[in-house]
Amino acid sequence: MPVYEGNTTEEAIANGLRALQLKKDAVEITILSEAKKGFFGFGKKAAQVSIEPTVSEQVSEAVEETVEAVIATEEEVAMKEAVEQTVDVSPSSTAEQRKVLENLTDEEAITELALYLTNISKELNALAMVRLERTADNMIFHLDTDKPGMLIGKHGKVLNAMQYLAQVFIHRAASNKLSVVVNVGDYREKRQAILKRLAERTAEKVKRTGQPVFLEPMPAFERKQIHFTLSKDDHIKTHSEGDEPYRYLVVEPVKKYY
Repeated sequence: MPVYEGNTTEEAIANGLRALQLKKDAVEITILSEAKKGFFGFGKKAAQVSIEPTVSEQVSEAVEETVEAVIATEEEVAMKEAVEQTVDVSPSSTAEQRKVLENLTDEEAITELALYLTNISKELNALAMVRLERTADNMIFHLDTDKPGMLIGKHGKVLNAMQYLAQVFIHRAASNKLSVVVNVGDYREKRQAILKRLAERTAEKVKRTGQPVFLEPMPAFERKQIHFTLSKDDHIKTHSEGDEPYRYLVVEPVKKYY
């Protein structure tokens, strides 16, 4: 459960909404504890609130639920419908197709995923050429398109939806466990630099206050980047909590140092 703090309840709520990039009418807020002023600075406690995004419709399919959750702005309604249509016609929709796209070799699964991502980009009216880059840790699918903004979306929401769909697809189709990343232009590189700065600032705050920090929900590979950045700091530790697509990272102090 993501918890946000502030000097007042209103400030804690504002901090949570800012971290989640959501408006108040799009979340459920639970006040965990009120702020306490303390006496001459002793016993002072920050207000704590839990904020969970509200999903407007409950759908049975996990992939459809993710698309509904991550593509929520009015500007992206058309994109959302296109992605949902792509999910409906995905290779998992019939028993015959499931049989074909299960237990594939790595190369077969990669080829099928490239076609899958091409179809999604076409449905989003931003047809892309898929280019594969192999690294030690991931298969990176670069989507080269004349309309990068359409595939990235506001705050990267469309791209993260495609990222989740790609990971679900590859886990279903490939006989081996493969890790994939979907990228458009240099978005992931810029995001990686932002995550590195976020990790460093968060570590400084945890060491300064001795209190855990709950980061905003983010994809698994982004959580992994932050964990890797902080893994060599003996004063803090990290772990993930919650369920996808709202799984988030907790950065906390190692007790022996506090």
